Amino acid sequence: MAEIELSHVDKVYEGAEAPAVHDLSLRIADGEFMVLVGPSGCGKTTALRIVAGLEDITEGELRIGDRIVNEVPPQGRNISFVFQNYALFPHMTVYDNMAFGLKLAKVNKATRDKRVREAARMLGLEEYLNRKPRALSGGQRQRVAMGRAIVREPQAYLMDEPLSNLDAKLRVSMRTELARLQRDLNVTTIYVTHDQTEAMTMGDRIAIIRKGELQQVGPPTELFGKPQNLFVAEFIGSPSMNLVEARMHAEGDSLYANVAGQQLLIDPRTLSERPALRGYAGKGLIVGIRPQDFEAGGTGTQRRGCQLKAKVELVEALGTETNVHFCVDAPPVITDEVLELAADLGTDEAARFEQRARRGRNEFVARLDPKTQVKVGSTIDLAVDTQQMHFFDTETGKSIR
Repeated sequence: MAEIELSHVDKVYEGAEAPAVHDLSLRIADGEFMVLVGPSGCGKTTALRIVAGLEDITEGELRIGDRIVNEVPPQGRNISFVFQNYALFPHMTVYDNMAFGLKLAKVNKATRDKRVREAARMLGLEEYLNRKPRALSGGQRQRVAMGRAIVREPQAYLMDEPLSNLDAKLRVSMRTELARLQRDLNVTTIYVTHDQTEAMTMGDRIAIIRKGELQQVGPPTELFGKPQNLFVAEFIGSPSMNLVEARMHAEGDSLYANVAGQQLLIDPRTLSERPALRGYAGKGLIVGIRPQDFEAGGTGTQRRGCQLKAKVELVEALGTETNVHFCVDAPPVITDEVLELAADLGTDEAARFEQRARRGRNEFVARLDPKTQVKVGSTIDLAVDTQQMHFFDTETGKSIR
């Protein structure tokens, strides 16, 4: 096992307008499961390929263990790479696919056999060792690719969206297996994914990358609860954070946010944790509310001391929760970060977002208890847990603390 450290790493491709990776500094601890996540083209796979030695470093330093490996070829780094497309040899059996790397490394036959059979047992592949890849399911092929990496007993695993070719149900079960396997092996792992749910459920820590630059790194709960900027706030969480421009005003020691003409009293604990908020009295900022931080009216409204009236436009009853869609009477927040993330969801979603923006429609989602009785067209009172509200500077997009 080994610690991996990137120090001020740049990767610039010839003719490119901007670096693919810029000033990336990141330390992955010995035995840690680190997930790199971000929109398509953000540089996460390039960063992984730099660690693998498949891309040269333009500037900066890369260490694996106690060695600087900038000039060390891939085969000299003692790492295993698990690819998105499995990269299995179709003419070889499962056994031979798993043993191939060891054979190239001239590991003796007895040791090869022991390692392959141990990995097969660990991955539930014992009965498939004599089959060829075409006779396996997608999940089984992915296990073979993992087995090929395990038998090498490397210092680190590098995984580039290894589950992206699987169907949704199989992805859920496979990510559970992968996370368990990594814990059992306790080998340093860097895992690249485009799926933030995958990142949140698998990683010890998550590094969020945007346009080649590290935005924030930390445990999943920290990124979800304390995003450092609008990009992280919007990217982490599904449904994503509700955003609205608001104006702050003070009354004595109390501070209120005027959200779409309705007053939300900022919780005293929030003010103590975010003292810079008082400096925004009389000024505008961006307020963020997670869908789960709403509650249907009644006692919750009275307890928290603030509420939003909402006209219900769509109800999604999902069994474990009910998502209520409504609009607030305020223009949507349109920033480079928000537009970038809308575009990353696909052309259709970007077009819908732009259409809503032109119409001035700011759509919110509240995630409510599944027992909540809500009808489309009705008006409901939604309590807001202001201890969990987020605040961002309108110019910088940075979290206000």
